[in-house]
Amino acid sequence: MLKVILQAPRPIPPFNEPARDLRIQNVPLWLWQRDLLAPYTTREIEIAPNGRLPFEHEAMLVYRDNLFFDEFYINEFIRQAKQRKHPSRAAFSIDDLAFREHALPLSTSYTPAGNLYLADLWYYPNGLEADPDPLVIDMQAREVGYYHVPSYMAGERGDLVYQVPMRAMIAIDCWAHIFIADGVFGLFARGVRFENRLKTDLGFKLELIATAVYEGRQLLGCSKLVTIGKNCVIDPHAVIHGPTSIGDNVTVGAGAVIENCIIGNNVNVSQGVQLMLSVVGDGTFLPFRAALFMTTIMENSMVAQNTCLQMCVVGRNTFLGAGTTFTDYNLIPAPIKAVDGHDELKNSNRPVLGGAVGHNCRIGAGMIIYPARMIESDVVLVASKDRRVIDRDVKFEDSDHHKLRNSQLHKHLYSRRGTKDIESW
Repeated sequence: MLKVILQAPRPIPPFNEPARDLRIQNVPLWLWQRDLLAPYTTREIEIAPNGRLPFEHEAMLVYRDNLFFDEFYINEFIRQAKQRKHPSRAAFSIDDLAFREHALPLSTSYTPAGNLYLADLWYYPNGLEADPDPLVIDMQAREVGYYHVPSYMAGERGDLVYQVPMRAMIAIDCWAHIFIADGVFGLFARGVRFENRLKTDLGFKLELIATAVYEGRQLLGCSKLVTIGKNCVIDPHAVIHGPTSIGDNVTVGAGAVIENCIIGNNVNVSQGVQLMLSVVGDGTFLPFRAALFMTTIMENSMVAQNTCLQMCVVGRNTFLGAGTTFTDYNLIPAPIKAVDGHDELKNSNRPVLGGAVGHNCRIGAGMIIYPARMIESDVVLVASKDRRVIDRDVKFEDSDHHKLRNSQLHKHLYSRRGTKDIESW
């Protein structure tokens, strides 16, 4: 089958890179798509914006390269589309809770069609011979709580919950969609699938128990649920609960706690670090007592000691100083707004949401960042009496390094479209 990739070149703020080049589940999105589709496709063609689809008389799978989908969704889509023997386009019902609550807010990639929303994923069994019909794939949402909160925080929504899909697809139009794809549609879904299998598959349950007894570990810490790569050094006083995957050459210090995470290669997790439902990219360094909850960190970044990130996304090659806190909750119950795919502030539909830091940033110690704020790539922030609390988005033009004598030492690597490098002050 021919794979046709439609380019989505719009840079995603604050990273200033297209979605295809950003990491999701610690893999570049383009590579994630390629690996999942490898069993179905034999060759591929990339189409630039405003380009025309090829008039090939063979089966074609066409998709835009800002789509994240898991194997369960794409397998079901292709299976049902082949059964139809008619061109099909992926669609979602507005009644699909996972789509309505998490994929649709802040998005710009879906086309409304009555009570359906059409996604940029098509299947043509014999080339472009007819117009496609909508094919609705139920994402099979499961309501899962992640916070039991006091009544004054819950408001009318009650406890904070996610609609976790067993089949996931989402268009990456803004940084918040990376948070959803990694956390809700990725790690949360993996945990729910494990719990469902544990309840329904007696053989799997007995296998887990036997493995845990043989290894002398708790059930959640056995090798069936915690996969560890080569050349890893893990202190026996660390607590690791699955499902968790740890890459090669990883060091985990004493007192570290890791629960349902993806840890990349060459990562250093120091003493007392707390990691929960987080994706930690290759080459990341986490000094003692750093804490991540439902947070994504891309490759070669560092989060210094006593720094807390909740529901955040951090780009590659970025440093976050000691004692920095990313808040995720408005003290007055106003909606948290975030930038959507048109660079406009819209309701994020999230009662709690952290912030986003781009690539190649340097954030000084002791900063406080308000919910849903963005710090653009290449920004340097120095804590001072004039700026310690970040209550608005920070662009490259606002970076503190422009005021420093040796500002040229900090390179501008990820320019925003339509802007030029700024002269030092």
